[in-house]
Amino acid sequence: MKVTEKDVSYVADLANLELTPEERSGMVRDLNSILDYMDRLNELDTTNIEPMTQVSGRTGERINDSEQLDPTLREDVVDGLRKSLPHDEALQNAPDSDGTFFLVPKVIER
Repeated sequence: MKVTEKDVSYVADLANLELTPEERSGMVRDLNSILDYMDRLNELDTTNIEPMTQVSGRTGERINDSEQLDPTLREDVVDGLRKSLPHDEALQNAPDSDGTFFLVPKVIER
C-alpha cells in the first residue's frame, strides 16, 4: 500500500494542519519510506522467535552499582513518587466541573 498526496491531504485536514505543497510531498515520501521499511521487516523469518511482552524481561535489574537495565525505574524517580490528589481536592479549584469531571470549553470548531 502506497500513501498518496490525497491521503496526506485528508489526514492533514482531519488534524487541522495546513501543509505547503513541499511539506505534503515530503510527507508522502517519508510515509512511503516507513511503509517500505515495514515491508522489509515483514520479510524476516521470525518462526522461532518468541514474542516479547516488553523490551527487557529483567525490569529494574541492576547492571552494576550505578546502572539499572530499565531507566524508567531509577531509584531517585521511584523514591520521588507521591500519591495523587484526592478527587474532591483536585476538583476544588476547577473553574467549572460537573462534580465528577473538569468541564472545558469546546476548542475545535469546523
